[in-house]
Amino acid sequence: MAFTLRRAFCHMSVFWMPGAVVALKIHPANNVQKAVRDCLRVWFCSLQPDLFRVRFYHAYCKSFHSENGNDLHPVGEPWFSQAQVWNQPEQTLKNEDEEMLSRRLNSFASFEEVLSFIHTLDTLPVTLASAALLRICEIGKRDDEQRLPKEVLENRVFQALCLRCERDPSHLTNAVLVTVLQSLVIDPQSSLVLSLVAECQRRLRRGSLEVHHLCVLGESLARLQGASCEILKLVICQLQSENLETFAPEDIVSVYRILQACPEEVDKHQTFLNTVNNFSLSIVSYLSPKSISHVLTALVALDQTHARPLLIKLGKSVVRYIPRFTNEELRQVLEAFVYFGHSDRFFTEALEQHVAAQCFSLDPAVASSVMEYCSRKRILSKPIFDVVAEIFVCQSEKFSPSQISELIEPFGKLNYLPPNAPALFRKVENVLFAHLRHFPPKMLLRLLHSCSLIERHPVNFMSKIFSPFFLQRLQGKESYLDRLSLAQMTQLFLTSVLECPFYKMLKLN
Repeated sequence: MAFTLRRAFCHMSVFWMPGAVVALKIHPANNVQKAVRDCLRVWFCSLQPDLFRVRFYHAYCKSFHSENGNDLHPVGEPWFSQAQVWNQPEQTLKNEDEEMLSRRLNSFASFEEVLSFIHTLDTLPVTLASAALLRICEIGKRDDEQRLPKEVLENRVFQALCLRCERDPSHLTNAVLVTVLQSLVIDPQSSLVLSLVAECQRRLRRGSLEVHHLCVLGESLARLQGASCEILKLVICQLQSENLETFAPEDIVSVYRILQACPEEVDKHQTFLNTVNNFSLSIVSYLSPKSISHVLTALVALDQTHARPLLIKLGKSVVRYIPRFTNEELRQVLEAFVYFGHSDRFFTEALEQHVAAQCFSLDPAVASSVMEYCSRKRILSKPIFDVVAEIFVCQSEKFSPSQISELIEPFGKLNYLPPNAPALFRKVENVLFAHLRHFPPKMLLRLLHSCSLIERHPVNFMSKIFSPFFLQRLQGKESYLDRLSLAQMTQLFLTSVLECPFYKMLKLN
C-alpha cells in the first residue's frame, strides 16, 4: 500500500514535495495517512489562496466560491459557520506550523490577502486569530486610515475573527489589544469593543501596560467615550507617574492629543503639561509634519500661550516641512500661528514659495487661511496676494462665503490692489449677485467695507445694506448696532456721498 501510494504521488507533479515522499518512506503503513495529512496541511497553508477556486476545507473538500475573489464564505452556510469550525477542540496546530503561518501572515500587504488566507485554514488558535487582526490593523495604519474600511468591517471572515478574539481577550498581547481597539472605533457599545475595553481596564489596574500601550489606549478611549471616561482618567494618572525619558516622540504627541480631549481639566493637569512642554523641546527635531500639526493643534485647544519656547522651536521646524504638509495640516499650522500671534520671516518666505509652487492646485481653505494669517500679522506679501487673486478669478465657484470674505478683506486692510484687480472685483461682484443671501450680515458688511478701502466702492449693493431689513438683521437681538458695525456702515455712507455723487438711492439715516 505504501509503495503504491508513493508511486502515485511521484507521478503527480502538483503533489511532488520532498516532505510528503519522505513521510511515506519513514513511516509504517498504518501511519501513512496521518503523516501525509500533516505534510499536506502545511503545504496547502503555504500556497497563495488566490490560486484556488475550489478550496480544501476541513476534511470534506467543501466548495467555496467568490464572484470577485474577495467575499469568500461557504456556500449555503450561515456567516459564522467558519468560527464554529475553528472552535472544534479536536483540531490543533503544532508550534512550528503556527510559526510558519504567522510568518506567512506578516508577509501579506492587503486586507484581501489576509482574509483569504485565514479563510483557507481548517483550525485557528486564538494566537493566530489575534495575529491576523493585528496585521489587518497594521495595513490600515499604513494606508493612514483612522478606521478600517467598511468592506473589511462587513467581511464575514473578519467578523468571525473578531468573534474569536472577543470570547477570550485575555490571550491577546498588549500590542494586539490596544491596536485592535484603536482600529475598531466604530460603535462604542459593540460587544467586541466593550470586551476589549474591559480587558484593558483589568490590565491597567494591574499596571501591566507599557507607556506606548497606555498612549494608544488613551487616544482610543478619548475618541470612544470622551473626557468623561473613568478609564481615561486612570490612563492620564498612570502616564503622569511615568518617566518622560522613556517616551518615544510619537508617545509625546499622543499625550498632547489625550490631554486635548480634556480641555476642561487643563488646570488640573497644568503641572504635567508644563513638564511635557519642557521635555518636548528636546524631541521637536524628531517630529514628522503630521506630528507637528497635532502638537500645535493641541497647544491651541489647551491654551498654552505661555509655552513660547516650544512654539518658537516648532515654528522653525515648520519652515522645513511646509511642502510636506497636507492641506489640512498646513491649515492647522496657520490657525495655530494666528492664535498665538506667531510670525517668522523665514516662515513667510517658505509660504510664498509654497503658494507659488501650488498655484491653481492650492486648496481654497488653505488659500483663505494664508490670507487670514497675512491679515492678522499685517504681512503684505505681494507674491502671495497676487497668486491668491489669480486663483480666485479662475476658481471662484470653489470658495465658500466665509472663505471669500477671508480672502478679500486683507486687500482692503493692507491697502493693496493686485495686477488683476479689475477681473478680481468683477468676479467678487458676480458672486455677490448670485449668492448674496448666503453671506451673513456682518460678513457681508466687512467684505463691502474692505472693497471701499481700496476705492472699489460697492455702489450696486448700497441700497441693500442701507435698507431697514438689512439693518435689522445686522442688529440681531441687540437694541443697537455694535461699535465696529456702526463705524463700517458710516464709512460706507460717507464714501458713497463723497466718492460716488451719482448714487441717488437709499442712504443711511
